[in-house]
Amino acid sequence: MDMSCAYAQCSSFTTLKELHSASRPLSAALFPAVPQNNLTLPAIRKPWRHTVLPIVALAQKDVRGNIDQGIDTTPSTSDVGSNGTLNDKATKGSGTTARGRRLLKVREEKRNRQYENLHNYPAWAKVLEDACRNDSELRAVLGDSVGNPELMRKRVEERVRRKGRDFQKSKSGSVLAFKVSFRDFNPLDSFIWFELYGSPSDRDVDLLGSVIQSWYVMGRLGAYNSANLQLGNSSMEYDPLYDADKGFKVMPSSFHDISDVEFQDNWGRVWVDLGTADFFSIDILLNCLTALSSEYLGIQQVVFGGRRMGDWEDGMASPEYGYKSFKI
Repeated sequence: MDMSCAYAQCSSFTTLKELHSASRPLSAALFPAVPQNNLTLPAIRKPWRHTVLPIVALAQKDVRGNIDQGIDTTPSTSDVGSNGTLNDKATKGSGTTARGRRLLKVREEKRNRQYENLHNYPAWAKVLEDACRNDSELRAVLGDSVGNPELMRKRVEERVRRKGRDFQKSKSGSVLAFKVSFRDFNPLDSFIWFELYGSPSDRDVDLLGSVIQSWYVMGRLGAYNSANLQLGNSSMEYDPLYDADKGFKVMPSSFHDISDVEFQDNWGRVWVDLGTADFFSIDILLNCLTALSSEYLGIQQVVFGGRRMGDWEDGMASPEYGYKSFKI
C-alpha cells in the first residue's frame, strides 16, 4: 500500500516537472489549491526516499515561488507583433541594452531603405548611374547627385538647357588634320575661309569667332613684331637678359582692320588687313585653329585668299538661309 502511494506521488510530480518547462512556464493559475507552506506525503519506504524526495522538494519550491510572487512568465499576446516578433514594449523589457536596441533600429531602417531603393528607384536614374561609369562628361554633370533621382534630374535638365542638342555628342573635334591652301592671298585685303564638317551651332560660331577675335586683338596691340624677338633664340637654362629700352624703341607693327566672322551653311569667312604685322602671325593663327579643330570644332580646310568658296552667296544675310555671324 505504501509503495503504490509513493508511486502515485512520484508520477504526479513527474508530470508537474514536464509542465514546468521553458515552453510552458508554471503559473499560479494551474495549481490554485496547492498549499503554500506544508506539502506532506505518505510514508515512503526507504529504498525510494533518495529518488522521490529531491523531486518533491524542487516541485514544492517552484510552486511556492510562483504562487507567492504571482508571476506569469508567458509573454502576452499584446507584446507580439503580426509578424511574430516582439514589439518595442517587449524588447525594452527583454533585458537588452540601449545600444543593442539602437543597433536593431538602425538595421531595420537600413532594410527599409534597401527595400525602397529596390522597388521604388526610378529606372531612368539607374540607367544614368550605369552610364556615368564610362562617360566622364556625364559623371561631371551628375557630380554628387548620384543616388538622389530628383537632384540628378535637375542637373541633367540644366545641362541640356545650356548645351542644347549637342549634349549627346561623344566627340566634338576631329581626329583628322585640316588642309591649308593659299589662293592669291593679299595680307592687306583678303578673306580667310573655313570649311567645317557641317552647319555650325551657336556654340561653334562663338568658339571660332572668339579665336579670331583674340588673334586680332593681339595683332592690334603689336604682338606679331619680328623686329623684337629677343627671347626667341635664347636659352632659358641661364637667366636671359631682356632689353626693355630696345623693345620700346622698335617700330610698332599691328593689324589695321578686320570684319565680322560670317557663316553660310558649312562655310565661314573673315576679311583681314594685317597691316604691318609680320607673317608669323599666320602661323600663330593656324596653331590655334589646329587645337580648336581637334578638341572642340572639326575643320576640314582653311583657305587664305579667294573671292568665293563653295556655295557662298554675297548679300545673303538671312538666318532662314543658314546665315550666322560673330561680331568682332
